[in-house]
Amino acid sequence: MEMNAIYKDARERMGKAIEALDSNLSVLRTGRANPGILKKIMVDYYGSVMPIDQVASITAPDARTLVLTPWDKGALQPIEKAIRDSDLGLNPNNKGDTIFITLPALTEERRKEMVKNAKSYAEDARIAVRNIRKQALDEVKKVEGVGDDEIKRSEAEVQKITDEFIKKVDDTFSKKEQDILG
Repeated sequence: MEMNAIYKDARERMGKAIEALDSNLSVLRTGRANPGILKKIMVDYYGSVMPIDQVASITAPDARTLVLTPWDKGALQPIEKAIRDSDLGLNPNNKGDTIFITLPALTEERRKEMVKNAKSYAEDARIAVRNIRKQALDEVKKVEGVGDDEIKRSEAEVQKITDEFIKKVDDTFSKKEQDILG
């Protein structure tokens, strides 16, 4: 494997770590209603378990309300149950053809807990990036017919890529932290 291919592979894999971080952070609630917080809720619908966004449209008409409109009225009860059973602590209100969720104001304690969760997700992403760096460095050392100087340059390049992605993790976390505490 040539050096550029190693760099490209490391970048792609580190990019996936950032995507995973974004996905994990999107379910953490900030001060505003965000349909993304329901993303991980699964609904038992006619014997199959499906993501909530595949059985209903989710909108946020204002800063503290989410409205779910099922594609099929038969999904109202299962959706309501899935939301109630989730660990989000939300209380859905069934209006016959739609479900309204009024998000309670975040307490200072809840905000701190969410920042702690976000910090944990960010640390997981940093660990993933560092593991990818280690694998890339191992690949660099396995390349045959390369001198010590080239290996040193390649190691420096892998470290530069790693630093870039660690900064992205830190920036993503900082932005989410501000949103939560905001």
